[in-house]
Amino acid sequence: MTPHVTVGMDESPESLAAALWAAEEASLLDVPLHLIHVEEWPVTAEVPVLSAESLVERYETLLRATADRVRDDRPGLDVTTEMARGRAPAELTAAANEAEVTVLGSRGLGGVVGFLIGSVSLAVVGRARRPVVLVRSGSASSGAGSGDAGSGIVLGVDIEQPCDPLLAFAFGEAARRDEELRMVHSWSPSPAYGYTAILDPGVGSGLGRKATEGLAEMVRPWRSKFPAVRVTEQAVVGPAAAALVDASRSAGLLVVGRRSRRSPVGPHLGHVAHAVIHHSPAPVAVVPFE
Repeated sequence: MTPHVTVGMDESPESLAAALWAAEEASLLDVPLHLIHVEEWPVTAEVPVLSAESLVERYETLLRATADRVRDDRPGLDVTTEMARGRAPAELTAAANEAEVTVLGSRGLGGVVGFLIGSVSLAVVGRARRPVVLVRSGSASSGAGSGDAGSGIVLGVDIEQPCDPLLAFAFGEAARRDEELRMVHSWSPSPAYGYTAILDPGVGSGLGRKATEGLAEMVRPWRSKFPAVRVTEQAVVGPAAAALVDASRSAGLLVVGRRSRRSPVGPHLGHVAHAVIHHSPAPVAVVPFE
């Protein structure tokens, strides 16, 4: 299948913001943009057939209008539309697995409460085998680094876990957007140290040096692959989620990873990914990796 960027559409402001962000991503990747709306099917008995038909017409109009808006903003961008039928989580996840990147809107309720993420978006993020970006309406008139929406890309990494797909995505985004990449690794003394790390500052500083060196070692080959990307590295003490949410306040994009593993109770997101999805003011890219 031809590489492309997919965006899930509905009538919300967040959906339009997602479409605009996705259009920039498609332009940067030099691939088509695919707009999709999923009509929940089968229609329940409570919904008259005529009402269902009018809803289809309404969303077809939405897709055409959004496609026209994107083409006006980005002449030459190949834009396609699709009305799909089925269960939205399954249809959007299938579409995401065929795309380079999938972009979905996410409703923001302010800095304290953060994202109100619907079950559909959560299911797609938790199950998709390709990167998914969640965009709030106030942060995406364009993409990373646009306007007053923050600048630069923040990448959360764990030096104990190999995560090449995550690094490849973040470095690729930074290179295409000509943005600084800020890498953040969070660490805490092991409980085995007990009060030793408190009573002996040398223990804590030694652990900090080890974290800093490990982060530098992880980044070194990627600096060689992307020599034009400006990279800063930061090893911080404390919970990873808090550090990343704080860093995202001045960022244009926050990138985190998600381990690809099946869960009998539904989509799986680690606590860090779950926290930043809910509280980051910047768009959040969730990248699955083994």
